[in-house]
Amino acid sequence: MHATLPLLQATEFPAIRRRTLTTLQVNLGYKCNQTCVHCHVNAGPKRTEMMDDETLALIPRVLTARRLTTLDLTGGAPELNEGFRDLVVAARRLGVRVIDRCNLTILSEPGHEDLADFLAEHQVEVTASLPCYSAENVDKQRGDGVFERSIAGLQRLNALGYGRDGERVLNLVYNPQGASLPPDQVKLQADYKRELFEHFGIEFDALYAIANMPIQRFGSMLISKGQFNDYMRLLKDSYSAANLDGVMCRDQVSVDWQGFLYDCDFNQQLGLALPGTGRPHLRDLLHADLQGQPIRVADHCYGCTAGQGSSCGGAL
Repeated sequence: MHATLPLLQATEFPAIRRRTLTTLQVNLGYKCNQTCVHCHVNAGPKRTEMMDDETLALIPRVLTARRLTTLDLTGGAPELNEGFRDLVVAARRLGVRVIDRCNLTILSEPGHEDLADFLAEHQVEVTASLPCYSAENVDKQRGDGVFERSIAGLQRLNALGYGRDGERVLNLVYNPQGASLPPDQVKLQADYKRELFEHFGIEFDALYAIANMPIQRFGSMLISKGQFNDYMRLLKDSYSAANLDGVMCRDQVSVDWQGFLYDCDFNQQLGLALPGTGRPHLRDLLHADLQGQPIRVADHCYGCTAGQGSSCGGAL
């Protein structure tokens, strides 16, 4: 796989600093039951990196020490970590909002048939990947049969109240098929709501349109196709300074499977550790605050600030 970091480090992206930390985004491991073309984590069934019990146990302590309001769980498929459910229960007992970044097909994997019920019982917010409302486009990006299983997963979540009762939140995530920016999020959300309801009876709360980052599997594909420089030019030409105020790295921190800290999930995948002495770790947050610290930037940051902007919560 082609390395993209050497192509991104020299940058003119403006300096930005952190505000008050509100969100802990934790990668519970890179193992996944899918292998997606756009995946910036390079996750897949053969990955073995998984957060251990000792590091998992630090998370509720950090949530309490820093008075954080949101725990955002990601992977890979975060549900494949054996400590996933205990962590969810512990965070919910603290009154913390928990987000599960779910690929939907995990809901029908052997051994996870009761996962949807568990998520509903604990009112876990589900943010689910669905890159299109057509079978052909989804299967092309995510693998044969993924669309059908994803629809079944969404229908199961709807039956449990997700996207319908106002208490169990269901959001969908759209990623472009290739080297282009996402279309207007408001218009695309209207299309998704219409098509999914008319054809499958599916309802959801919101759609997040997220730009593909020029790193890991997607970045390597761009290099192989000779499209990397053109895509970076598109991101830079579409840069909007107005998006700087809303980028996710200002009020959240990313934690890798070993507990090390990064300004965002993308920096995590590039190995760009959180600025600080040594290699900052989750345990450091038990005693240290990050407010006012500089954020480590490189050229991939244009992906969050191009066009309508892009973050874990969609357009900015």
